[in-house]
Amino acid sequence: MSYHKNKTCIEECLKCAAICNHTVYACLQEDDINKYKKCIQLCSEAAAMCYAAVQMMSLGSTTARQVWGLCSEVCIACADECRRHIDSVHCMECAEACDVCDECMSI
Repeated sequence: MSYHKNKTCIEECLKCAAICNHTVYACLQEDDINKYKKCIQLCSEAAAMCYAAVQMMSLGSTTARQVWGLCSEVCIACADECRRHIDSVHCMECAEACDVCDECMSI
């Protein structure tokens, strides 16, 4: 594990974390916030896991692969929940970012 070897994945994880954070903010602005409770929770978790994965990859950690696996699981759950809100542009954008992050982690 090294920064240079995983630069693309690191960048995708950072992008995913930022979009997840934006989605949390946007969901909190919705009129029916209860409809978005699970989405808010999973987006928050996905952002946290993406940041953790970036940290471990950047540090060249020997446990980075395990963190990748957890990050991938959380991103899949987040994307699945976001897709339930098909009428929400920010949720669709988040689902797409989580998919890209998951694909990166699967390599």
